Amino acid sequence: MFAKEIYIARRARLLSDMVAAGEKGIVLFLGNAEAPAQYKDNCYKWRQDSSWLYFFGLDEPLYGAVLDLESGEQTLFADDVEIGDIIWMGPQPTVLSRAESVGIRRAVPYGELDTVVAKALRAGRPVHFLPPSRYYNTLKLAALTGGAKPSEALVRAVIAQRLVKEDCEIAAIDAACDLGYEMHTVARDAIRTGIVEQEIVGKMEGLTLSKGWGVSFPTILTQHGETLHNHLHDKIIEPGKLMVIDAGAESNEHYASDFTRTYPTGGRYTPRQRDIYQIVCDCNNFAFSQIRPGVAYRDVHLSTVRLMLERLKDLDLVRGDVDAMVAEGIGGLFMPHGLGHNMGLDVHDMEDLGENLVGYDPDQKRASQLGLGSLRMARKLVPGHVITDEPGIYFIPALMQKFKDEGLDKGFVHFAKLETYSDFGGIRLEDDVLVTADGARRLGRQRLPIEPDEVEAAMTRL
Repeated sequence: MFAKEIYIARRARLLSDMVAAGEKGIVLFLGNAEAPAQYKDNCYKWRQDSSWLYFFGLDEPLYGAVLDLESGEQTLFADDVEIGDIIWMGPQPTVLSRAESVGIRRAVPYGELDTVVAKALRAGRPVHFLPPSRYYNTLKLAALTGGAKPSEALVRAVIAQRLVKEDCEIAAIDAACDLGYEMHTVARDAIRTGIVEQEIVGKMEGLTLSKGWGVSFPTILTQHGETLHNHLHDKIIEPGKLMVIDAGAESNEHYASDFTRTYPTGGRYTPRQRDIYQIVCDCNNFAFSQIRPGVAYRDVHLSTVRLMLERLKDLDLVRGDVDAMVAEGIGGLFMPHGLGHNMGLDVHDMEDLGENLVGYDPDQKRASQLGLGSLRMARKLVPGHVITDEPGIYFIPALMQKFKDEGLDKGFVHFAKLETYSDFGGIRLEDDVLVTADGARRLGRQRLPIEPDEVEAAMTRL
């Protein structure tokens, strides 16, 4: 948790922004509840709702809150433990003491939430709430509000506030990136031909549990990088392969990191692997050089794809006018995802509130092209944005065949050459970036080795 003044200021700004927008009524927040895995008393690992953490900081289940837009009154709803709870959990702080720790003076039992919301509805007062992502909260909000829809005004206000990270958040993300650096170093140092991928995953995830909350998303570690989100870890590591490791750490404060590196399983890239790897590495560095306030990340994506296609043209994998290729979406054949996404309390920050609302300015429209259409962050950049920079090149046989059969390549793709890469796999390289007042900086104390010579040197020392 941060100092209580942080949470007081955040809620004050939210109330002020909502009132300034002409909104009335109450704002309702629900924290998460425990979620049973096999049965009621054996639950999935506890994780609090991120918007709840942002405004209230309390990392306990079954909490709610109401902020009154007219009176400014703030009330926390939760139950104090009873003797039966104490037997299993030990003594616990009172709900009121927890409320006061984040600057709220009024705390009442959780059951009174029903009464307060019902009273507001009877009086014709709007009840603003965010879209729920958990099953319990979906049912609870439906019961409380009679099936009302989430408040777009509240969603937009929360997004506007959470998109620009405060200094305390940046420090927390830096710390998560430092842990992510350690996590990836452990993974790189554990690569050995003949072992099962799962052994590496266990080592890197064990580190995140020893120093933080755990992983910020399910680890991607695979010798089949052409599958973008491959979570299978049952393969024996073979020589001559490329291993994509896309993994992040979540700090105890619940801020995320998200790095990707692609390693040669035998410690050295083949000439063909190095050719493609260098293109992706140059695209990563180029994208970073373009990040600064006032630039739309959509434009950074497009300029990076243009560089990628220029370099693929040098290898004779595509032919023709590069600008025309970009316009026709040929880049999607090789990079069918966007350049990056927002990151913070969630690894894909706030996408539970609506991916387009989070990642797109009001004057931007999401594209339908493969690749560009998957861009999660297109906004004009401002200082305090935290984004990922993650270009990749993938040779996906089924997608290559589709482009060929349906003529989606528009005559730009040299299929005879491309088909020799059918067993290549994929390469992705990802850093986490903070937009600053005069440009950008990579998050964390140091950057994971990324240039091919650096990677090979690091692996030679093993």
